[in-house]
Formats: sequence, C-alpha cells, structure tokens
Amino acid sequence: MLKLNQVHHIAIICKNYPVSKKFYTEVLGFTIEQEIYRKERDSYKLDLSLNGQYVIELFSFPNPPSRPSRPEAAGLRHIAFEVDDMEATVAELNKHQVAVEPVRIDEFTGKKFTFIADPDDLPIEFYEK
Repeated sequence: MLKLNQVHHIAIICKNYPVSKKFYTEVLGFTIEQEIYRKERDSYKLDLSLNGQYVIELFSFPNPPSRPSRPEAAGLRHIAFEVDDMEATVAELNKHQVAVEPVRIDEFTGKKFTFIADPDDLPIEFYEK
C-alpha cells in the first residue's frame, strides 16, 4: 500500500489574477508565502498558507478555458475548509458580498455545511467542526 502523509497543496488556475488573489487573501484569509511572475509563461504563481501550513498554489495563465462545474462534472468536485462557527463564517462572507448557499446539515454527521464559489466559480465548502 502506498504511504501518503498528507495533502501537500491544491493547485488552482484563475482567470483574473488580481481578483482571485484578493479573494483568497482578503476574503478567505490566506497568507502569501511567495509570489512569482514567470515571464516566459506570462503567468503568476502565488503560494498561499493557512495557519502556517502551505495549502494553495494560485496560478494565472492567459485565457484559460472555463471549468465545467454545474451540473456535476467529472473531476475535482470542490475544496472544503473546516470552520469553528458556521454562523460567524457566513456573516464574514456576507460582509464581503460573497453569495452563500443556504446552510445544510450533513445527514450522516449532523454537522453544518455550506458552499460558495470563488471568482472562477470553483465550489468551496465550509464544514463546521
């Protein structure tokens, strides 16, 4: 059996780099670890951490194709983040004018969860601890 230690990072390609950079840092609260511009690719690579742990690589490329998301498409479905307080999370997202789906209860765990979309319509889940 292959021995995996943990998820190392999630790579996301965005269409509008300044908008996505602002969303992930100012709305979701990620910390910038490193930002690199790759001239030969006309591309940015932004390394983002959460609570000191490297989590997301945010890439920009000229004119990337849209990702089919809804209805459910094959491939990565969403990324999910654990939160302590769903109501506080929703209130903070509302302060940033982020559309939040109605909070639901997981039928198996009884925990609260909800979804938003990032600037490129990537589904992001928040799941209460």
